[in-house]
Amino acid sequence: MAQTSIILRVELNHEKVTFGDVAAAISKSGGDITSIDVIRPGKDSSIRDITVDVAESAESQVVEALKQHEGIKLINVSDRTFLVHLGGKVSVQPNLPIKNRDDLSRVYTPGVARVCTAIHENPRKAYSLTIKRNTVAVVSDGTAVLGLGDIGPHAAAPVMEGKAMLFKQLAGVDAFPICLDTKDTEEIIRTIKAISPIFGGINLEDISSPRCFEIESRLNEELDIPVFHDDQHGTAVVVIAGLLNALKVVGKRIENVRVVVNGIGAAGVSICKMLLAAGVTKLVPVDREGAIVRGGTYDYPMWQWLANQPQVEAEPGTLKEVIRGADVFIGVSRGGLLSGQDVQTMAPESIVFAMANPTPEIAPEEALPHVRVFATGRSDYPNQINNVLVFPGIFRGALDCRARTINEPMKLAAARAIASVVTDAELNEHYIIPSIFNEHVVKKVRHAIIEAAILTGTARRIPPDFR
Repeated sequence: MAQTSIILRVELNHEKVTFGDVAAAISKSGGDITSIDVIRPGKDSSIRDITVDVAESAESQVVEALKQHEGIKLINVSDRTFLVHLGGKVSVQPNLPIKNRDDLSRVYTPGVARVCTAIHENPRKAYSLTIKRNTVAVVSDGTAVLGLGDIGPHAAAPVMEGKAMLFKQLAGVDAFPICLDTKDTEEIIRTIKAISPIFGGINLEDISSPRCFEIESRLNEELDIPVFHDDQHGTAVVVIAGLLNALKVVGKRIENVRVVVNGIGAAGVSICKMLLAAGVTKLVPVDREGAIVRGGTYDYPMWQWLANQPQVEAEPGTLKEVIRGADVFIGVSRGGLLSGQDVQTMAPESIVFAMANPTPEIAPEEALPHVRVFATGRSDYPNQINNVLVFPGIFRGALDCRARTINEPMKLAAARAIASVVTDAELNEHYIIPSIFNEHVVKKVRHAIIEAAILTGTARRIPPDFR
């Protein structure tokens, strides 16, 4: 059950009510008081801020209980999540102060003209003399935001700001949120190309399928900086990382397992591609109409690509039919599609990654008695498959070696790096993937990305620690 934290500002009439009455009303309504701050003390009345942890579904009950209680005046209700968003979550700060005219003449006119001329004569100097060397654009059109869908560019901004925060905190990358007020594929491509000179990389986020495929593909062809659609590749990288460790737990080899992937959209296609690159030989992609089969004909280009792969099985069937005998189930679709009886039909020592949010394809309570390793996309269960493990380190490495692109070998190297953070001594059914706050994740992913970029010829710079 989703929890939230609210701050209730209340005025108490001491002739009619005590604080004990307030606490009892909150507790009876399902709230848990975590802190109390006296804003204005007084003999006859007082004002206090009460911080309450409560299930989202019970928030209105707590508020209503206080409103109905004689002697309690509810002045304001503040959701702590909303409070941290006031004024936005990111800002721009200068790297040095401007204290006098001499400082001004160096950072701005007339001194800056010399730097402009140097970059004009050698554009590669933009990497050393501007923010390009360490800056990523986080770009969305707001058409596929979290589980909310097409909510538009204004409403998408808080997600992009949050991602910019994670870039900075976890990897020291300066990222800027850019929300585009257009759904036109050509206009999005044209706009990103037009703003690209100031950025060292482009992180596409929350752009709906199938437009996201063409946008990313075209930008990769037409720009000389890395473009990475996190909903596709970030999810795929962390899934492969988790699967590599899950297979160690159950003692199976990736080339021998049968894998069912449900939900063949942006993330599902990328997961399937990475599974094939990692060595899977028996793959069953499934969407709403059933299994995508080898040799089939499909209007959707990515489905057709899968149907042309020799590792994809030729037997048709629904999800409940094709999951029988599968070693691995990976879901990036919608909640409530499977039951405990369904996963019971899988092979012994089965692995289930049910990553639909907020409701997994199968509830953990139903799956756990029947599967060996279970993972979700949620933070309130073990083994969270979270792409926050991926993008900070990938871009840190790509920027440090000035990679032209982020290719498949680099993504697979990142997956193996994330998996390696969990040591053999730590590895078990409930710990196959490291925490996003594990300090080794970004370092190992960065190293793996740079190494793969150098080996594949996409790096334009060798960082000092690789010389």
